[in-house]
Amino acid sequence: MADKHYSFFEGVERNFDKAASYAGLSEGLLGQIKACNAIFAMKFPVRTKDGDVNVIEAYRVQHSNHRMPTKGGIRYSLGVNQDEVKALAALMTYKCAVVDVPFGGAKGGVKINPKDYSEEELERITRRYAAELVRKNFIGPGLDVPAPDYGTGPKEMAWIMDTYMTLRHGELEGAGCVTGKPVEQNGVAGRTEATGRGVFYAIREALSYNEDVEKLGLTTGTEGKTMVIQGMGNVGSYTGTISQEEGGIKVIGVAEYEGSIHNPEGIDVTELLKFRAKTGSILGFPGSTTLEHRGSALELECDILVPAALENQINAENADRIKAKIIAEAANGPVTPEAEAILLKKGILIIPDMYANAGGVTVSYFEWLKNISHSRFGHMEKRFTSNRYTHLVDMILEMTGKDLSPAQRSMLTSGADELDLVRSGLEETMVTSYQNIRATWKSNPAIPDLRTAAFVYAIKKIGADYMSLGIWP
Repeated sequence: MADKHYSFFEGVERNFDKAASYAGLSEGLLGQIKACNAIFAMKFPVRTKDGDVNVIEAYRVQHSNHRMPTKGGIRYSLGVNQDEVKALAALMTYKCAVVDVPFGGAKGGVKINPKDYSEEELERITRRYAAELVRKNFIGPGLDVPAPDYGTGPKEMAWIMDTYMTLRHGELEGAGCVTGKPVEQNGVAGRTEATGRGVFYAIREALSYNEDVEKLGLTTGTEGKTMVIQGMGNVGSYTGTISQEEGGIKVIGVAEYEGSIHNPEGIDVTELLKFRAKTGSILGFPGSTTLEHRGSALELECDILVPAALENQINAENADRIKAKIIAEAANGPVTPEAEAILLKKGILIIPDMYANAGGVTVSYFEWLKNISHSRFGHMEKRFTSNRYTHLVDMILEMTGKDLSPAQRSMLTSGADELDLVRSGLEETMVTSYQNIRATWKSNPAIPDLRTAAFVYAIKKIGADYMSLGIWP
């Protein structure tokens, strides 16, 4: 069986259409929610270090402005095209609605392989792209707020912010034009790990319902569960390390572009990352076995499979060989619709991308709030809270006659800093969102799966925005 030939965007629309019949909205309103609002396709010249001039193809798509600003990452990849950026922008609209982040959806892409350019050349490309967005009013703290995605990171976001603030000199909230910046340059603590940490929270919450996990042949809780991860980039690496350190999950397989490795006794992800940084490959990691094919790790028997690479990695060709009980979509669109039909028939629980990887946009929202309020989280209340806890602990110890070690006292009396508050806010968001999606799923027996339930929940929320805000006539 082969996947039907349709675009990534058509795949997103197919999932939308599958859910639309359960949303109870008019055809006209559904059409408005589904459509892309604005597409900016551009080409601009950049001079390389050799003196040549490359013409760069790039995009920014604003899918929905039912909430402002719009929000979405910028990816640097040779696979970038208008259809892909439209699909990712649409997913951002639904993702923001699912986790109750008050943004519309957007996405950007620059068609380059960043490994082909020096840092100086990447800076020129990034700044020129940002300047083009400024010229067309496709960026701004109240208009459209980019963030990192595949192939980009804090460095690129800092260049974008600097370019914006140079061209919009004196704008009070200018730092909020982009998120994912370095912490020391108006970023927020916890943003780098946010998507991977959100994936862990999603998995943990899915495993907390006995009724659901019994059907999978599992017990509740993360402790002792086995995991396979495809992709050791930012999302996959943080998902792995946090799942091991905080969830007691055993990572038994890892896939990367250079190949796949397996160790049924467990792979220490932190050590694996050090090994890869030193050798340039995961292959040969001590204690592991190299698998025959790069995609073989996807087919290992495990409790949880985390595809954290690119779209369409699990398709009609390999879906029948997937042996995981839960698939947590850390990447965008890693499972094709044909593959999903096969997986659902096998009883596999799929935690959909529009929810599972929403940790990034959630913490981006916190960073944006920090930028427009000009105050870091915990700045006003940390000392006050710490002093109150100290007085309370002293009073209890005096009454009981007991004492505490310095470490115990510090744990009980410390006020929450920015990282504590960001992690707490992310955890609350991911837990509450899963509960809302699951409630939608369980409330209507006709809704077949979590992805459809997430779309239904998002569509209803966006439709309510259109009606209540007077956007829909």
